[in-house]
Amino acid sequence: MRGKLELIDVSKRFGETVAVDQFTELFEPGTYVCLLGPSGCGKSTTLRMIAGHESVSNGNIKLDDREISNLKPAQRGTAMMFQSYALFPHLSVIDNVAFSLKMKGVDQNTRHRKAKELLDLVHMADFAERLPDQLSGGQQQRIALARSLITEPSLLLLDEPLSALDPFLRIRMRAELSRLQRELGITFIHVTHSQDEAMALSDKIVLMNDAVIEQSGSPMDVFNAPKSEFVAKFMGGHNVLEIEGKQYAVRTDRIRIESSENPASKGSNDHDITYSATVSNVEFLGRSVDVSLNYENNELLASLSDESYASDAIKSGDTVQVGWAKRDLHELLPNTS
Repeated sequence: MRGKLELIDVSKRFGETVAVDQFTELFEPGTYVCLLGPSGCGKSTTLRMIAGHESVSNGNIKLDDREISNLKPAQRGTAMMFQSYALFPHLSVIDNVAFSLKMKGVDQNTRHRKAKELLDLVHMADFAERLPDQLSGGQQQRIALARSLITEPSLLLLDEPLSALDPFLRIRMRAELSRLQRELGITFIHVTHSQDEAMALSDKIVLMNDAVIEQSGSPMDVFNAPKSEFVAKFMGGHNVLEIEGKQYAVRTDRIRIESSENPASKGSNDHDITYSATVSNVEFLGRSVDVSLNYENNELLASLSDESYASDAIKSGDTVQVGWAKRDLHELLPNTS
């Protein structure tokens, strides 16, 4: 299987600024990997170094055990789909897809046949003769994908490919990207700042912050076992608590709330830890209800099912008992920043 990628101590400096600092990670062939993190963390720079659109200051990049750090983009066996799609407005869909083969001198019949195969793959064969401005945003994205794949790369690089789409179409295109990656069997590396996108798509998340890798692993591992306060807060769905001088994360959906008239029992199996708290805000989100609470000068967020909330309607200003099981506390590494 193609697409084994290894970055070894890869760094990128722009003058005195360190954009990526000793990035070391192995990406198994045929996997879907998301580089996740806030703006400016170094994820797009990392992607551009893999593609060859940015030079490496230090370190090595290997694709299928071949050193590619000093090769030109066209020699690497990678393809990149840009955020803007960058389709040629004066070329038809089929000629956009076939463009790179034309530049290599491939005859028209051969390149159009290959382009039609890829248009079939992305469900756009019926649009082959249209111009890009006659397509929707989602359709343009499919064409950009087909164009990226026509050189049969070992590795497809995607730079925020869903950011320009509306929320409904974004979810549809997530499913399309996942299907394409499975059918092609090549490695996809996808840059995003969306936690939901990364968890929905990836086999592996590499979460970056301030030029370094904070944590990497499966979506389940990164979400359920965050190593640091940054990871817990960035992934969302966690409260970060300080208990006896140590930091812990507890998922918002593991917080239980009872009214003061029917308090949780301290030390019970369900609630090993309980506090009296005041409700500061309630947000109905459809399938869930987020309840913000204050206790002992701390802030806490509890995510309740709509059914649980309806059974004991809670409103701002109420005094309640909040609790969680000790087994649901996940200890974080000490904050060294």
